[in-house]
Amino acid sequence: MRVMLVEDDARVAAALATALRRRGHDVAHCPTAQTALDTFAGEPFDLVLLDLNLPDGDGIEVCRTLRRKDETVAIIAVTARGEERDRVIGLQTGADDYVVKPYSMAELNARIEAVLRRASRAPQSAVEVLAAGPVRVDVGARQVTVAGRDVALTRKEFEILAVLVRTPGVVVSYDRLILAVWQTSFVGRHTLDVHVGSLRAKLDVPGLVQTVRGVGYRLVPGL
Repeated sequence: MRVMLVEDDARVAAALATALRRRGHDVAHCPTAQTALDTFAGEPFDLVLLDLNLPDGDGIEVCRTLRRKDETVAIIAVTARGEERDRVIGLQTGADDYVVKPYSMAELNARIEAVLRRASRAPQSAVEVLAAGPVRVDVGARQVTVAGRDVALTRKEFEILAVLVRTPGVVVSYDRLILAVWQTSFVGRHTLDVHVGSLRAKLDVPGLVQTVRGVGYRLVPGL
């Protein structure tokens, strides 16, 4: 895979790039926010590993810009910012996952593999349009509308909605939803909750996606 590594610490970047290349990835190292933006504009990438503490800008803004430019590229924030607020902002901005330093290479590799596996899944060719109340989900085109209004979702938000809309009224457990969307058990409940919260806000249909405390989520159609 083609990986863009955005990391200003030269020693950390060298070690991580070496480990990634040993696993067969093609790595481009960008030590600054501007270098990352310029490099991303010039060539396609499958994955971005993004430090949020950069010498010339905020990694959150870099994440937001990259996501605007490419909705499909996988982005993993790899940062020392471990506060809940930072995690929430990073995920809502468009990161697919969030890894806090220090981390083990085994964990990072597992998260990378899960994200890339999901990103490289072949798109469905069949037409599949699902509806729940005012919400319509075109699975093949990956488009969502609410009462005719287009709603832009991140990849993870779309996939969460697609799982729920296929099983209206049925409670989907936290573990099942995480495995369906991330295809790994490394992702925690908090990450799922953040994405669901963002999904609810964007759909703006009160009561559509309900929490069944301690169990999971369900979509209640006909609202």
